[in-house]
Amino acid sequence: MGKYLISPLTKTLDNGWFASSVSIRSGSGRGTTDRVLRLTRLFRDRLAAAEYALSEGLQWIGAPRVPCAAA
Repeated sequence: MGKYLISPLTKTLDNGWFASSVSIRSGSGRGTTDRVLRLTRLFRDRLAAAEYALSEGLQWIGAPRVPCAAA
């Protein structure tokens, strides 16, 4: 998305639920910055967790919100 690379991340928890986080990377070379936001909401579905992480990453950079199944 523009000068940012947004990567949604998911993790399966021991109880079968999914946690999500999002990596927001900008810059290049030595000037690269990567922020990782751990999100607290849990999901039963990996896709819903990834869509939610993407939506939160877009919101963090101020991009227009995209509709997702997780909302």
